[in-house]
Amino acid sequence: MNILKLKGKIVENGLNNMLFAEKIGLPIATFYRRLENDGVDFSIGEIQKIVEVLHLTNEEAIEIFLIKKSQ
Repeated sequence: MNILKLKGKIVENGLNNMLFAEKIGLPIATFYRRLENDGVDFSIGEIQKIVEVLHLTNEEAIEIFLIKKSQ
Protein backbone atom coordinates (compact mmCIF):
# COMPACT_ATOMS: atom_id res chain seq x y z
CA MET A 1 0.00 0.00 0.00
CA ASN A 2 1.18 3.51 -0.76
CA ILE A 3 0.52 5.28 2.55
CA LEU A 4 2.05 8.56 1.39
CA LYS A 5 -0.30 8.75 -1.60
CA LEU A 6 -3.28 8.01 0.65
CA LYS A 7 -2.22 10.76 3.06
CA GLY A 8 -1.80 13.14 0.14
CA LYS A 9 -5.30 12.40 -1.15
CA ILE A 10 -6.73 12.99 2.33
CA VAL A 11 -5.11 16.45 2.40
CA GLU A 12 -6.17 17.18 -1.21
CA ASN A 13 -9.76 16.59 -0.11
CA GLY A 14 -9.42 19.15 2.68
CA LEU A 15 -9.58 16.57 5.46
CA ASN A 16 -7.44 15.83 8.47
CA ASN A 17 -6.89 12.29 9.75
CA MET A 18 -9.48 12.59 12.50
CA LEU A 19 -12.25 13.82 10.19
CA PHE A 20 -11.29 11.27 7.54
CA ALA A 21 -11.37 8.39 10.02
CA GLU A 22 -14.82 9.54 11.14
CA LYS A 23 -16.07 9.69 7.54
CA ILE A 24 -14.93 6.13 6.83
CA GLY A 25 -16.40 4.89 10.11
CA LEU A 26 -13.21 4.07 12.02
CA PRO A 27 -12.08 5.26 15.43
CA ILE A 28 -8.96 7.40 14.97
CA ALA A 29 -6.79 4.95 16.94
CA THR A 30 -7.85 2.11 14.63
CA PHE A 31 -7.12 4.23 11.57
CA TYR A 32 -3.61 5.00 12.83
CA ARG A 33 -2.98 1.31 13.60
CA ARG A 34 -3.99 0.39 10.07
CA LEU A 35 -1.59 2.98 8.65
CA GLU A 36 1.24 1.76 10.89
CA ASN A 37 0.69 -1.75 9.53
CA ASP A 38 1.04 -0.51 5.91
CA GLY A 39 -2.73 -0.68 5.43
CA VAL A 40 -2.72 -4.47 5.46
CA ASP A 41 -5.65 -4.61 7.87
CA PHE A 42 -8.08 -2.43 5.88
CA SER A 43 -11.12 -4.51 4.98
CA ILE A 44 -12.63 -4.49 1.50
CA GLY A 45 -15.56 -2.49 2.88
CA GLU A 46 -13.23 0.08 4.42
CA ILE A 47 -11.31 0.39 1.17
CA GLN A 48 -14.57 0.93 -0.70
CA LYS A 49 -15.51 3.67 1.76
CA ILE A 50 -12.06 5.29 1.37
CA VAL A 51 -12.48 5.28 -2.41
CA GLU A 52 -15.93 6.90 -2.03
CA VAL A 53 -14.91 9.56 0.49
CA LEU A 54 -11.78 10.56 -1.44
CA HIS A 55 -13.49 10.32 -4.86
CA LEU A 56 -10.65 8.14 -6.14
CA THR A 57 -10.48 7.02 -9.73
CA ASN A 58 -9.84 3.34 -10.38
CA GLU A 59 -6.25 4.19 -11.30
CA GLU A 60 -5.71 6.12 -8.06
CA ALA A 61 -7.20 3.30 -6.00
CA ILE A 62 -4.88 0.80 -7.68
CA GLU A 63 -1.87 3.07 -7.07
CA ILE A 64 -2.77 3.39 -3.39
CA PHE A 65 -3.95 -0.09 -2.48
CA LEU A 66 -2.20 -2.47 -4.88
CA ILE A 67 1.22 -0.98 -5.58
CA LYS A 68 3.67 -1.20 -2.70
CA LYS A 69 5.90 1.87 -2.42
CA SER A 70 8.86 2.19 -0.13
CA GLN A 71 8.59 5.10 2.23
